[in-house]
Amino acid sequence: MKTTVAGVQMDIELAKPQRNVERMIERLREASGAGARIAVFPECAVTGYCFESAAEALPFAEPVPGPSITRMSAACRETGTFAVFGLLESVGSKIYNACVLVGPDGLAGKYRKVHIPWIGADTFTTPGDLPFDAFEAGPVRVGMHICYDGSFPESARLLSLAGADLIALPTNWPPGAECTASCVSNARALENHVYFMAVNRVGTERGFRFIGRSRICHPTGETLAEAKGEGEQILYAEVDTEIARRKHLVRVPGRHEIDRFADRRPDMYGKLVEPIPPQPRPPGRR
Repeated sequence: MKTTVAGVQMDIELAKPQRNVERMIERLREASGAGARIAVFPECAVTGYCFESAAEALPFAEPVPGPSITRMSAACRETGTFAVFGLLESVGSKIYNACVLVGPDGLAGKYRKVHIPWIGADTFTTPGDLPFDAFEAGPVRVGMHICYDGSFPESARLLSLAGADLIALPTNWPPGAECTASCVSNARALENHVYFMAVNRVGTERGFRFIGRSRICHPTGETLAEAKGEGEQILYAEVDTEIARRKHLVRVPGRHEIDRFADRRPDMYGKLVEPIPPQPRPPGRR
């Protein structure tokens, strides 16, 4: 089954969720008009990212489901699409850096960022506690993780093992992440034989410039579409679920065959899940 997907690289205004959602709906309609059935937006697309404290951010965080999901779901119903987008999720006094999958019937999936760097909202968000999972978006199974999660191959591997055809990485890459933008998406797609879409933002927020360079990759690791480093842009590509689900790759029958899942050796990977000794942290860092 082939499905057109869109990566919406856009600017975002800090602490203006209503305006950001309005612009997301405009882009969703544009992507739908071009034939896309799934659109992916950046990390913290609803709220912005560079809040300086939990107290500052909390008025703009929202429960899941909440008002932004209600509005985006209505737009998905209107256009017959699904959307993945980032927001700050409030649960009592806790704030999570989260992303959601919504569709014509409302909330279809949720993820909370597991790997937390020391920048922007992540200096006060609570580390994620939900499993890596894949969710139905029409015929495509979508796995979600966020920004820094993409630097940990375990995240994409778990999403792939959960059945994802397409792995979405909403992100806010600032300067210093250029090599990540150039290499990681292709590697994660190749490693797991899945489609991989990293969607970054552009613009400047409280002194941080965001580098764009969103990318959609094929399960072979080939780049299907890539955005520039400046300016808003919508990327398009076609996802073929039959290709993503075919993990046994026959290059020369009986002579050159590989299986991305069956050839794994979990019995040799014990060190991956052993905790490391406590490490010294800078003042204020968790």
